[in-house]
Amino acid sequence: MPQFDKTTVHMRDPERVEQIICGLIKGGASKLQIITDFDMTLSKFAINGKRSPTCHNIIDNCKLVTDECRQKLLQLKNKYYPIEIDPHLTTEEKFPFIVEWYFKSHTLLVEQRLERDKLSEVVRESDAALREGYEQFFECLRQHNVPIFIFSAGLGDVLEEIIRQAGVYHPNVKVVSNFMDFDDNGVLRGFKGELIHVYNKHEGALRNTEYFKQLKDYCNVVLMGDSLGDLSMADGVPNVENILKIGFLNDKVEERLDKYLDSYDIVLVRDETLEVPNAILQKVL
Repeated sequence: MPQFDKTTVHMRDPERVEQIICGLIKGGASKLQIITDFDMTLSKFAINGKRSPTCHNIIDNCKLVTDECRQKLLQLKNKYYPIEIDPHLTTEEKFPFIVEWYFKSHTLLVEQRLERDKLSEVVRESDAALREGYEQFFECLRQHNVPIFIFSAGLGDVLEEIIRQAGVYHPNVKVVSNFMDFDDNGVLRGFKGELIHVYNKHEGALRNTEYFKQLKDYCNVVLMGDSLGDLSMADGVPNVENILKIGFLNDKVEERLDKYLDSYDIVLVRDETLEVPNAILQKVL
């Protein structure tokens, strides 16, 4: 596949990747499901060198949030983001810090009394951008009725609005994320259900076993993520035959490439497109 010759593409074991893709091709559309992260996986990490916003960033930076709150959210990010991507800390060591970050930032957002009706405008005015090739990606999967499970530690309401405005929120797409809880007047009062963060996707995947059970014949998986925590997103799938793991490595490349190559079958380094996943889907479907 010519797309594999791109300089952004790294593989520890190309032969194994070829074997997995052959397994996916053999199974075809009727056995395939996609399990993917959202922020910095389906959405861009940067545009022309400028960081793109995550679902949380879109709210943090919008006009509904006071300058004082924005400042506090930025301080939290500057404190906790380096911990999240520190290659020298284990997941277990990072875990409590990440929970603390989410708890503190969600508490600040609730204090802002955000209104549900303003969310679509906030997303429209933001710099949210999906990776190049997203139309082909979603359309191809829609045509072949391949289920897409978007599993995000971001804000579900913002995520859904982004894909709705992009025209790709098709019936084959299911979103599991942190959804806001609004009161009867449409004002944010908290968050629904269990918190999903970067490092507890294993538990989240197991909580969604009902969804995966309904798809029990879909035993071939393409998993896409941008953090090592995303590797556990398919843990709820009952009977995996072939799984291809594609990792987007966006930041701190030199320090983290080795670990990513140990865990992901294909690592895409600073690649803002979906060219490689699309090329694979063209072969499989």
